[in-house]
Amino acid sequence: MTAEKFIQGLVKSATEKLYNQPIADSLIQIQKTRKDFEGDYTMVAFPLLKLSRKSPEETCKEIGEQLIALDNQIESFNVIKGFLNITLSKSYWANMLNTIVQTNDFGFCEAKSGKPIVIEFSSPNTNKPLHLGHIRNNLLGMSISRIMEKSGKRVVKVNLVNDRGIHICKSMLAWQKFGNGETPESTGIKGDHLVGDYYVRFDKEYKAQVEELKAQGMPEDEAKVKAPIIQEAQEMLRRWEAKDPEITELWKTMNGWVYEGFDKTYSDLGITFDKVYYESETYLLGKSVVVDGLNRGLFFRKDDGSVWVDLTNDGLDQKLLLRSDGTSVYITQDIGTAIQRYNEFNFDEHIYVVGNEQEYHFQVLKLIMKKLGYEWSDALHHLSYGMVQLPEGKMKSREGMVVDADDLIQEMIDTARQMSEELGKLDDIDHGEASEVIRMVGLAALKYFILKVDPKKNMTFNPKESIDFNGNTGPFIQYTHARIKSVLAKATNAGYQVKGIVQPDYISNSKELELIQLLSQFPEIVLAAAQNHNPSLIANYTYELAKEYNQFYHDFTILKEPNEGVRLLRLSLSEQVANTIKRAMWLLGIEVPERM
Repeated sequence: MTAEKFIQGLVKSATEKLYNQPIADSLIQIQKTRKDFEGDYTMVAFPLLKLSRKSPEETCKEIGEQLIALDNQIESFNVIKGFLNITLSKSYWANMLNTIVQTNDFGFCEAKSGKPIVIEFSSPNTNKPLHLGHIRNNLLGMSISRIMEKSGKRVVKVNLVNDRGIHICKSMLAWQKFGNGETPESTGIKGDHLVGDYYVRFDKEYKAQVEELKAQGMPEDEAKVKAPIIQEAQEMLRRWEAKDPEITELWKTMNGWVYEGFDKTYSDLGITFDKVYYESETYLLGKSVVVDGLNRGLFFRKDDGSVWVDLTNDGLDQKLLLRSDGTSVYITQDIGTAIQRYNEFNFDEHIYVVGNEQEYHFQVLKLIMKKLGYEWSDALHHLSYGMVQLPEGKMKSREGMVVDADDLIQEMIDTARQMSEELGKLDDIDHGEASEVIRMVGLAALKYFILKVDPKKNMTFNPKESIDFNGNTGPFIQYTHARIKSVLAKATNAGYQVKGIVQPDYISNSKELELIQLLSQFPEIVLAAAQNHNPSLIANYTYELAKEYNQFYHDFTILKEPNEGVRLLRLSLSEQVANTIKRAMWLLGIEVPERM
């Protein structure tokens, strides 16, 4: 039981005894005491004034006195206006530390059986390699999956690969025209990069043709439609949907190159999926559902043959579901995929990790599913996240102006190596182990810097800031963990007791109390991160824990402490801080080395 729940239960008992009636849980508001006031937790009196029929100050005073009478683990209280600040005893906090020590994976819940949560993330297009935006998507998806799992949910991680459509036809057509049969093997270029190069090449040729038509007097809008290369790409898409053998074979070959490239990037980032879906296999179900909705009068057909849904009564507009030539759009396959997944998993919740530019898309999807009569449409949730860019500015994938994921990962590892060498961090570690630590540090810098920001916010990723060994960074937290491991190893070598029952009188200062209190909050933080789909709560809690421990380490001796009880407490506390850092960083997809 958390300290907050303990106090909430005690306040409930005290108020029911005082006012001789049942008290609703919602009336008992408990929060952490602000740092500038004395106390551990604060009760807000105002919701209880109708019951007490006394002033806020008098209400707080009588509840405080009743709490002390009820339980000797309440050490003291003070009243400031309508707020009752409660201080718990050393006995309570010593018991809390002992509970943490004795609880395997403190803060984590076992996954329950029952309906799972499906989390879709990554969802790349097969016409280009993964970039910085994909990195934020993948890191969020993987972290949320772990957080949900450790809050007691059963999780299914899925990826929907957008492997069909006009985008891949653009790369295929450019390769046909300009590729001269080159392959990843013949060029030494990673497959997803090679296909991405032809996507950029298509855009270059397309723009040149548009400019040529404009020079001949054609309006720009018309030129964009009539440029020969875009018309060829659209014809290729029609041939693909008609299962033309030649186009299908080329499509399989080039997508195969891309998948090999994606797998390498996913492996480098530590990203895994339980199931991968392909749009080419799901869009037909979506088309059949749309046709059925049309027959039922839920959708309508325009004069050009295209199929639409009218959402004006829902405060939106009309949305295209099938083009005039019968080809499907993104939302068509999302309709089919949602149905397929519900049939497969009977999910309790379906979370789509997709950028905030698609908020309208998911509003529409939910409304369409509701119109089609699927009662589970309310289980569809969009985890919307903001844009991520480098200090230099925004990315444009069509023009090849992207921050490539593979390049960025390598740059982070190279920077970690350079900074570690400059600071002499790894001088005492052999070359093989040092290389592995450098990899961990580089990836921690990248992952932590991105995940410490609230997903809803736009952010600028600064590689140099992210890899600082001081401040709110992954490497700082990793270094704190390694420092603790070093202390524990020295304690073991010296024959000191590291584990044992901690007595209240072993607690000798307020810093120790603060660390125990911080450790006790970990389960609440995990649940809050799960409920809010927000890994930044984990990241910033972990930084706070590491920062407080470093202050404690600076201010007090551990191994040289002469009092055995105090030394045992400090070693036990150190071990639990290291364990909690490791668990918290795992939730963020970050490894922590034993030595740095």
